[in-house]
Amino acid sequence: MTAASFDGVEHIFETRLNSGIHVLSEYMPSVRSAAVGVWVRQGSAHESASESGVSHLLEHMVFKGTEKRSASEIALSLESLGGFLDAYTTREHTSYQARVLDEHLEQALDVLADLTLAPLLSDNDLELEREVILEEIAQVQDTPDDLVFEMHSDQLWQGHPYGQSILGTKASVSKLSSDKLRQLHQRTYRGKNLIVAAVGNLRHEELVEAVSRLFPTHSSDVDASSLVVEPEGIKHGHEFVARTSAQTQIVFGTNVPGHCHPDRYPLALLSSALGGGMSSRLFQKIREEMGLCYSIYTYQSFYSVAGLSGIYVATRPTIAQAAVEAISAELSTLAVSGLTSGELDKTKRQVKGQVMLSLESPGSRLHRLASFALHEEPFIGLDGVLEKIDAVSFEEIQRVAEMYYSPDRYFVLRLGPNTT
Repeated sequence: MTAASFDGVEHIFETRLNSGIHVLSEYMPSVRSAAVGVWVRQGSAHESASESGVSHLLEHMVFKGTEKRSASEIALSLESLGGFLDAYTTREHTSYQARVLDEHLEQALDVLADLTLAPLLSDNDLELEREVILEEIAQVQDTPDDLVFEMHSDQLWQGHPYGQSILGTKASVSKLSSDKLRQLHQRTYRGKNLIVAAVGNLRHEELVEAVSRLFPTHSSDVDASSLVVEPEGIKHGHEFVARTSAQTQIVFGTNVPGHCHPDRYPLALLSSALGGGMSSRLFQKIREEMGLCYSIYTYQSFYSVAGLSGIYVATRPTIAQAAVEAISAELSTLAVSGLTSGELDKTKRQVKGQVMLSLESPGSRLHRLASFALHEEPFIGLDGVLEKIDAVSFEEIQRVAEMYYSPDRYFVLRLGPNTT
């Protein structure tokens, strides 16, 4: 249980406790703060359809009260020190995070341990929080630019858990019980399913001592990484869903490899060149030259066994077809011709700059540190990442563009008024 440098990278350390908890830290002596978080290997992709939303509901419920603190005391615990507390649920994990002055790191850890290990999960609190979640679901239904992503994922993944809403459905959330929450908590919020990471002006040995004392959890027999199977089929083609609104929301999406696949770097460069900013192909063509939209961008999500590469655009219903045709033409051009050498060089500089700027704060470094542990991936320092970006060859870009960017691979969903 001794501290070791994480794959030899200076200022980054890891320790695996006997309970299985993975403790990580990065030392940043130039700051007076610390960002700390607990990650649980449990998300919406681990849920059955009938229990969809249970991970997200549990994330909400831990804030309703613990064995030591009421809901109001939880809210005050770090805010009264000038810090903050937050949480979120994703497809494959749930995260609880705090940002405090370095002198308050142990208080933050105490609150996080209390939340994750000792929530009350009472029936009365559940009935109240269930209503909050149902309002959150209703809000998505009333927000077309959120709803279109939910609908697209649901259809793209063809019944795979990656397509399930993180929030769950009105039907599934309405049926979830406090017993279900307790069972999920007892099964997954323990041992090797937990990662505790901290970044800032801190000492790893002190962090490990505090985690060992504050997280007296048992080991877990659940291997969350084995619970998500590779998708068997992906939807292609076009679909229109009629809805009264001023704009038509359009999402293009296709499957790509998962987080640890070597194609992730060329895919990131291609996505950036296609729709990653004002200088991108889509922004310049669809918005600046053709005037077909106000908002257009690309996005990517890399999960453990698969990933998603997509495009979003919103436009007036009367010109939605023109936008779809123009985007499809840009995809065809990219698939056939890839990037020019000048574009590739420019995009590499852009992506490298974004990576470096994103690591200016302890919070962003915390997310990056935890990501390597969540995917059980060897840690790569900043210089290593920049080298990987630089190492992407012109030939790799052409190969990956041809493999993943043909418009025939994409499922396109349009949500908006019927103009026929």
